[in-house]
Parts: sequence; C-alpha cells; structure tokens
Amino acid sequence: MAVCSVCGKRTTTGNQVSHSNIKTKRTWSPNLQRVKIILNGTPQKAYVCTRCLRSGKVQRAV
Repeated sequence: MAVCSVCGKRTTTGNQVSHSNIKTKRTWSPNLQRVKIILNGTPQKAYVCTRCLRSGKVQRAV
C-alpha cells in the first residue's frame, strides 16, 4: 500500500451501499504519482498525491 510522502494520504475503507441498502466493503485509493522531487536537498523518487503536486507543496526535480 503506497502512501503520499508529503501529506500521508493513504487508502481508506468504507461501505458500498446498493439501491436495496445492502452494504459491502470497498476501498478508495488516492491518486498517487511516482515523481522525482527535491527531498533534503537531493532529488529522489517518491509517491506524491496529485493534490500536493497541484497545490505546490512539493518542488519537482528536473
């Protein structure tokens, strides 16, 4: 299971509810991308969610 290295976002679980109100387990996965980022002054590959990429919480390495 991959986790966002910036915000810690991970897979969550819950119930899938049908029209007849039958509940079964399901999961929601975050949109993680493996990108090259600057971490502690060195470029490294890490899993980062698209929300962190879009909001500018991560500096991408070129």
